[in-house]
Amino acid sequence: MIGFLDRRRIVAKPGFNRWLVPPAALSIHLCIGEVYAFSVFNFPLEQSGEGWSLKHIGWVFSIAIVFLGLSAAVFGAWLERVGPRKAMFASAACFAGGFLVAALGVWVQQLWLVCLGYGVLGGIGLGLGYISPVSTLIKWFPDRPGMATGLAIMGFGGGAMIGSPLSFLLLEHFKTVESTGVMETFATLGVVYGAFMMFGVLTVRLPPMGWKPEGFVPTSRVARPNDMTADEAIRTPQFWFLWVVLCMNVTAGIGVLGQASPMIQEMFPGVVSPAAGAGFVGLLSLFNMVGRICWSSLSDVIGRKATYTVFFALGAVLYAATPETGRLGNVTLFVLCYAIIMSMYGGGFATIPAYLRDQFGTVQVGAIHGRLLTAWALAGVAGPLLVNEIRESQIRSGVPKADAYTVTMYLMAGLLVVGFVCNLLVRPGKPLTASASPATSGDVAELTQQDVRANGFVLGFRWLWVGVPLTWGIWKTIEKSLPLFNS
Repeated sequence: MIGFLDRRRIVAKPGFNRWLVPPAALSIHLCIGEVYAFSVFNFPLEQSGEGWSLKHIGWVFSIAIVFLGLSAAVFGAWLERVGPRKAMFASAACFAGGFLVAALGVWVQQLWLVCLGYGVLGGIGLGLGYISPVSTLIKWFPDRPGMATGLAIMGFGGGAMIGSPLSFLLLEHFKTVESTGVMETFATLGVVYGAFMMFGVLTVRLPPMGWKPEGFVPTSRVARPNDMTADEAIRTPQFWFLWVVLCMNVTAGIGVLGQASPMIQEMFPGVVSPAAGAGFVGLLSLFNMVGRICWSSLSDVIGRKATYTVFFALGAVLYAATPETGRLGNVTLFVLCYAIIMSMYGGGFATIPAYLRDQFGTVQVGAIHGRLLTAWALAGVAGPLLVNEIRESQIRSGVPKADAYTVTMYLMAGLLVVGFVCNLLVRPGKPLTASASPATSGDVAELTQQDVRANGFVLGFRWLWVGVPLTWGIWKTIEKSLPLFNS
């Protein structure tokens, strides 16, 4: 088994079609993205354990996000050394095993076991699974790194759209008079996700040393520096500017995402029903996913710095304008504002690996990305805490619930202004690849010829493997969001 997982066993042979690799990455991210759907279990878990409050259960999600960031930071260098197959196998074992331990915790009525399983063990699986496919795709697509990372990280956003309805169906199936069905659902998801992630473990490949797409010639506006190690990168001011950039973007987005349903219901009382509020959450998840591939691909054209400038400038304006949409009673405008905000929230996650690649090179981009994700760990706790505490403080002060989010929205706009400044302070590192250059255009034509030579059945099967569940998730999300427009 150890030999099978070895890095040298997954180096691709000449003529390998690089488009066979993204499905391997998506098979990991579509599973670990389930963490965004954890709120489905909040009420069933509350009913499963004696004295289990929503406040305590909420820590399961926060612990998972914290350990995502910590494990990505700690094991990033190990990933670059041993290769993606071993890291993805460890991710599958931890993530699937975390569900099984959590199921045991529900069975024996011990919330600490649920925290240990889903939070700690599952969080480690999240961190390893998040960074390993990303660094691999960057190596396969040096001509379109933004698109490549967007393909993988799009799956993380799409994972919630699959995980939420799937978890709901399983809970309904296993629910009895004596049981809420959580234990059985956790156990089933552990087995299903573990098997699905093994597809990625088996099919992932690395390019040979020195490989580049045929006809690809990097172009640059600045001198090309040497690739940096993770230890070297974190000693530069550029790393910490980017750390703040990611932290501000995530803090502003994740806090609102976690309170999206009650927020829209309270801002439009009597207009938006609970069903429509749930549809609003699903719609935001859809834009979160779509934004990851669209914005990251756009960054290949206009550059990472320009893309983040749009995120922060436009995002700050939209956050500041959102309270006014509530006062006007315009639900459609409110939804549109947040749909764009969530697309940029997802786009920020997908664009940051390519930003790091431009700054520090590809040799240890996975390790550097892992250390940067500690910003996500902090934001995963700070964002929801800020939104919840400010809302409760406003209500205690006598502010109507419909206006309780106004201060929060202005604060989020201020955080994005901080991110805007830090993004401006990032100096160019590695050159941006000009995807519109003649060399790159030639590569596209060559790829088409190579694709014809590739085994069409294998290529089609791998994309269907990830495409079918993703399509199902998108359809269920659209179906669930329809009540929002009937409000």
